[in-house]
Formats: sequence, C-alpha cells, structure tokens
Amino acid sequence: MRLSAPVHLLKRQARLLSRRENVPLHQALDRVAAKEGFGSWSLLAAKAAEAAPAGRLLARLMPGDMVLMAARPGQGKTLMSLELAVAAMTQGNRAVFFSLEYMHADILDRFRDIGSNPADFDQLFDFDNSDAISAGYIIETLRSAPRGTLAVIDYLQLLDQKRENPELMVQIRALRSFARERGLVLVFISQVDRSYDSARKPFPDIGDIRLPNPLDLSLFDKACFLNRGEIQFQAT
Repeated sequence: MRLSAPVHLLKRQARLLSRRENVPLHQALDRVAAKEGFGSWSLLAAKAAEAAPAGRLLARLMPGDMVLMAARPGQGKTLMSLELAVAAMTQGNRAVFFSLEYMHADILDRFRDIGSNPADFDQLFDFDNSDAISAGYIIETLRSAPRGTLAVIDYLQLLDQKRENPELMVQIRALRSFARERGLVLVFISQVDRSYDSARKPFPDIGDIRLPNPLDLSLFDKACFLNRGEIQFQAT
C-alpha cells in the first residue's frame, strides 16, 4: 500500500481542511482518504496499520500471548510498543500502557513521535504509572478487561525492583496464567545485556536478554528484537 504521505501527515491535512472549510473532522478525514483511494478514513487507517511493522507483529499475536520487545537503549522499543498498541486500537481493541519510568507527559510525547494521539481512539487507551506496578497490580487492573486487550509493561526488569514484590519468575508465571485465562496480550519491554555486540551479530536474541534475577524465558511465546531501525521477530 502506497500513500501520498505518512498517515500522521494525512491526518494533519484533514485537520487543516476541517478548519479551512468548517467541516467536521471525520468528514475531512474521509475526504482525505478518498483522495488516497479508500472509501473511508477507518479503512485507510486499518490498511496502514496492517502494512506497518507493528501491524505485521500484531497479526502474529494471539489472545493469551506473552511477548518480549527487546533492544539496547535508544533503538525504539518504546515507540514500537506504542505503535503495536495503536495497531490494536485501530482494530477496536483496548490498550493499556503500564510504566515504571514514564510520566503522562512523556507518553504523550512518544505518541507524537509516531504521529498519533491517544485521544483519537475513543477512550480505548489507558496509561498507568503507579509506583505499585507489579504482577498483582496488573492483574487487578486488567481483571475486567475485555478479551483481546493489549497491555504493555515498561519494563520487565523493573517488576521486582521493590523488595516487597515477589520474585520475577513468580510474577511472570502469574501473568502468563492470567493472560491465558482472560485472553489478553501482554507485551514486556525488555533490556538487552550490555555484552551484546551489534558488530558481531545484527540482532540480539533470547540469549541477550538482561536477567539480573532468574527467569525462565520459555514463559514468553514470542519476541521482537530491534536494532538500528530494523526489526526481527522470533519465537521463544
């Protein structure tokens, strides 16, 4: 699928059209989509999401999956996780972003970086940066979440940083059981060990996941590794 401009620029064109001609934004979006050969903006957005790397990854995921999103710092794992959340919301699913690092303003900046806005998704997106985030907290928060909800946890290695939290292995096993029981997709942003050398191999792999505490990585179903703007999908 080839568009005349990236989706976020097409959306900006629609906003300008809406202001210039004093028409509702949804009408302006549909008019822009029509020029691109689509019957509506929702169809254009859905096709664009499917064609993007996040859309391709989402197509590989099933309800109940546990996913690693891993890279060294600065390689885009947070942005890819948000793009995955946007792809899920484009399909009408709910998305939740749990972060032990970001503030609300930070996550809005990251949305802008990918040319999106959580306000566009009719309250499908939730951001939670409670200091209490752990497996138990996530389970309680998502207990009534509908099947197909995608939750991002930022990040794996911080879940047991507080001494009062259970060991990481215990938490991941609990989240795995919960994800399967409720039909949720849980995406864990993960650090890659400093020993990984991109000059020796183009992508990190499951053996490069940083594990300050013991964890059986077979508890995860799939993994996505990023390096230098490229992405590699792997089964665990």
